[in-house]
Amino acid sequence: MQDAVTNILNKYDLTGKYLDKTAINEINIYFSTALTRIQAIELINSQSSKIIKEAAAKLYEEQPELLRPGGNSYTTRRYAACLRDIEYYLRYASYALIAGSTDILDERVLDGLRDTYNSLNVPISPTVRSIKLLNQIIQKELIFSNDVDKNLINEPFDHMIQVLSEQDM
Repeated sequence: MQDAVTNILNKYDLTGKYLDKTAINEINIYFSTALTRIQAIELINSQSSKIIKEAAAKLYEEQPELLRPGGNSYTTRRYAACLRDIEYYLRYASYALIAGSTDILDERVLDGLRDTYNSLNVPISPTVRSIKLLNQIIQKELIFSNDVDKNLINEPFDHMIQVLSEQDM
């Protein structure tokens, strides 16, 4: 996993160029948003269980058929697997937040997810909804000073939602 700064440096190193205004501006943005990212990570770390439980409760309230016989969360084992997956998305979103890059999401979460879900006959829409709910819960808990802060927090969740929504599962 690489953070935003490492990604920038590697890009310029590969081309044999010195950092230009664009690169310096990108690095400046990364450091100027560090406090917001750290606050979000602290919230996620300290309240992850609560965030996951709340997202799952809202998901199952909206889609109770998931818990009924034939639903993808029917049986204790499947329900536990769904909670595990929600935790997985939240944890990796926190990694992407602190790194200031969504690369880890592609590397560790999204690549190969289609094959896994297809082989298990797991529908994608509840997964996408649970990711949206995680983001909404975090947004509700954090106090933002401007819209840039909100967009920063949205980035990893939006990236997962976009990639998963594009896939034909």
